[in-house]
Amino acid sequence: MTVSVRVDAHHHLWDTAEREYGWMDGAWADPLRGRFGPNELAAAVGGRAEVATIAVQAVADTAESAELLAIAADPGTPVAAVVGWVDLTASDAADRIAALRAGPGGEHLVGIRHLVQDEPDPEWLLRPDVTRSLAALTRAGLVYDLLVRAPQLAAAGRVAREHPEQSFVLDHIGKPEIGVGRWEPWAEAIREIGALPNVTVKLSGVVTEADWREWTVDQVLPYARHALETFGPERTMFGSDWPVCTLAASYEDVLSVAERTCADLSTAERERVFGGTARAVYGF
Repeated sequence: MTVSVRVDAHHHLWDTAEREYGWMDGAWADPLRGRFGPNELAAAVGGRAEVATIAVQAVADTAESAELLAIAADPGTPVAAVVGWVDLTASDAADRIAALRAGPGGEHLVGIRHLVQDEPDPEWLLRPDVTRSLAALTRAGLVYDLLVRAPQLAAAGRVAREHPEQSFVLDHIGKPEIGVGRWEPWAEAIREIGALPNVTVKLSGVVTEADWREWTVDQVLPYARHALETFGPERTMFGSDWPVCTLAASYEDVLSVAERTCADLSTAERERVFGGTARAVYGF
């Protein structure tokens, strides 16, 4: 089955010669060091003119977000929207969001994300200062991307229930431990958060949760399909997680996994996963 991708809802851009990324904390990250910019992205997606992409923050730095927005303002790149970063623990988070929107390309800001997966507190999302800032996101009409691991899914579900007017997107299908074959408690947590109408899921980051060298399509498909079946195509969107995905697979391999996941969907449903859902949720 061949699908013409219209929106890649999750990728990154960086140049490690220009900025440090603290999570690249060992030799395992060497393939990710260097420049992964708009030109490299265009090459990865195969030069498809019809592809629009969403660039997602990769470091807790508003300067990075401003740079991504400036890239999105250039009509010569495939980047159509940006999920940026502001400090959600700051009392003036609303002002920081407004500052990003006032800068070059600010109209392309569609969401905010924090690297919650790296927070030692499994209930970081429930901090009073964070929940106050989530209310500011709601007022601004911005999505909040949830980057959490399985132990943090309970807190993610609770914060989504407590903020029913806020739109949330669960990145990387909640990061199941595919590499060790662990199904629960992730699968049940996905059912619980998937029951919330204000949460959408990204069909992304699957191959890098498996064994990078020995993963197989049959190994990752049950996890991807469980997320798709739980959320449905109207609340599922494709994302490549490029260039992180290249630790385990090429862009085309990741796309192929997504296509296999969606093999039993109708044409209209595939259009939702590969474009319509992202456009509806992020509003671009």
